[in-house]
Amino acid sequence: MLAATLLALALALLGNAHACSKSTSYEAGIVCRITQPATLVLNQETTKVIQTAFQRASYPDIKGEKAMMFLGQVKYGLHNIQISHLSIASSQVELVEDKSIDISIQNVSVIFKGTLNYGYTGAWGLGVDQSVDFEIDSSIDLQINTELTCDSGRVRANALDCYLSFHKLLLHLHGKREPGWIKHLFINFISFTLKLVLKGQVCKQIDVIANIMADFVQKKAADFLSDTDTQVDISLTGPPVIKATYLESHHKGHVVYKNVSEDLSLPTFSSCLLGDSRMLYFWFSEQVLDSLAKAAFQEGRLMLSLTGDEFQAMLETQGLNTNQDIFQELFSGFPTSQAQVTVHCVKTPRISCQNQGVVVSSSVMVKFLIPHPGRQLFVAYAFEEDIITTIQASYSKKKLFLSLLDFQIKPKTVSNLNESSESVQSFLRSMITTVGIPEVMSRLEVVLTAFMNSKGLDLFEIINPEIITRDGYLLLQMDFGFPEHLLVDFLQRLT
Repeated sequence: MLAATLLALALALLGNAHACSKSTSYEAGIVCRITQPATLVLNQETTKVIQTAFQRASYPDIKGEKAMMFLGQVKYGLHNIQISHLSIASSQVELVEDKSIDISIQNVSVIFKGTLNYGYTGAWGLGVDQSVDFEIDSSIDLQINTELTCDSGRVRANALDCYLSFHKLLLHLHGKREPGWIKHLFINFISFTLKLVLKGQVCKQIDVIANIMADFVQKKAADFLSDTDTQVDISLTGPPVIKATYLESHHKGHVVYKNVSEDLSLPTFSSCLLGDSRMLYFWFSEQVLDSLAKAAFQEGRLMLSLTGDEFQAMLETQGLNTNQDIFQELFSGFPTSQAQVTVHCVKTPRISCQNQGVVVSSSVMVKFLIPHPGRQLFVAYAFEEDIITTIQASYSKKKLFLSLLDFQIKPKTVSNLNESSESVQSFLRSMITTVGIPEVMSRLEVVLTAFMNSKGLDLFEIINPEIITRDGYLLLQMDFGFPEHLLVDFLQRLT
């Protein structure tokens, strides 16, 4: 069951790509693929979800009347039916291509308890009414075939194709006497009604839980991709795809900034771009990454402000000599303790994905600010440069790492420089290449890791993750351990 929900419904969106031959194409900005090996991992805790379904189900009273030999008309009722014990032996999951996720659960041992009331008219017209506590010992197999559909852009689960097979259903009455005719009544009449009631209530609750879990996981995925005024629309572009070796969902991936969504045409995704040897794959169009960079720029996140002392310490950490006259010239001779340095993007950076890595193109303005009479700060020196960097990303030990593969710098403008000093220009070029770019990347590593961990990524056991770039898209592929914390969170919400 868990594999059909926490996994299959985790289509909430979360080997190397290879050339396509025969494949199916879809419109999508983000794609999630979960493979058969992942269903086996997630199926480990199916029993907990099934136990919750049995326990959450409400079992109505069963009442009836039947003519019994020697007793005449007997009225009976099973009241306050509850579960006193439940255990599950095993479960299996199978992906049925283009149809459903089939969960087979064997040997569900359940003991129901309650009160049996019965009454009849005895000899000499005397009415007999009795009440006795009972236990029903049962052994059941379940077959749950879950279909996944798209409903208003969200994954919906239909788990009503559900069957219960009873291998054992034995009635035990508390007390000294167990009238044989009651056992006969139970076996021949009551048990039939009881089976129908149990099937109806349990299967109904399984369907309810499947869709609660679908909503739960989709909200988790949406939350992971959102921050303050920026969200990512993970609405489905079509129904989830079920193949024999994987489940796959296709999402818009439009970035929404301050409740305004970009109206961009969706890229084309080919199914053969992803494999099935790893447990989990995410495919991101470069359009999604570019839109996220635009939103970060609009939110004013792409800027850095340092005190003069912080700036000096940063340079000295990288081995640059700050005692030379050139450094003092940048601040017009003012002490660094009174100065400030700001770095910000002048316009929206552009992101593209290539085989070599993620390419970031940006125009950066650096300002050296000093105090000025009558003003708070005065620009002593400023320069703007176009910078193109090629970056490779990796994830290890719950941290994101960025490696600089290549860069190009093109100077654009310089202002407030009294003398066009070539030595100052040379110092700044050295500062940008040896300190500026590495420092920005280092700070991005910390910020992005902190953001991902704030969303709970560090709680997952991610195994051998790979971040691969190809022309036009970025691919994440990984294995994982069972996300116990998600199951605990979900089950707590059900109680």
